[in-house]
Amino acid sequence: MTTYRDRAEAGRVLANRLTALIGEPDVIVLGLVRGGVPVARVVAERLGAPLDVLVVRKLGMPWAREVAFGALGPGGVQVLNEAVASRLSNDDITEVSHREQAELERREQLYRGGRPQLDLNGRTAVIVDDGLATGATARASVQVARQLGARRVVVAVPVGAQEAYELLAADADQVVCAQRPPEFGAVSAFYEDFHEVSDDEVIEALTATA
Repeated sequence: MTTYRDRAEAGRVLANRLTALIGEPDVIVLGLVRGGVPVARVVAERLGAPLDVLVVRKLGMPWAREVAFGALGPGGVQVLNEAVASRLSNDDITEVSHREQAELERREQLYRGGRPQLDLNGRTAVIVDDGLATGATARASVQVARQLGARRVVVAVPVGAQEAYELLAADADQVVCAQRPPEFGAVSAFYEDFHEVSDDEVIEALTATA
């Protein structure tokens, strides 16, 4: 098991697994906010590809928010897991969706800073996060990226649980995971520095690579 010093080091290790994408046209690196952005920044620089963020909000069950019944993405994209969502009333779905939509719009406005809407039409979207525990957010992000027009979706993480990796491999075109330790607790256990990434850190990364 390898422990990363910080997200930047994890990004360097991950970038070495993605060098086949260097020079490929229409590649865009998307950091999942917020923890995925410092990793994605390093990957984007190594690949010589543009960096952007993918803001995805999980739609959690009203009585168990960690259980997702769907997800929201930019541009009005909504993905529902019908098997779970069917247990909710339309009013419940609407209430949760409105709350998460408001937070998604706040983050989009904050991070985009006047830049145009995310357009993935015909592009290879490389979705980067700092780790893969359950994989729920990453799986939702794959569906969101496809609805935003991505031609190919690659998910790249420095560390992940084997079960989450296998689930994600069924959704994405490719999953690149630098290590899949047999004993997986929390993503934070694989980092010496796993501070909470601030909004300012996200904005600085996007500005520096613009």
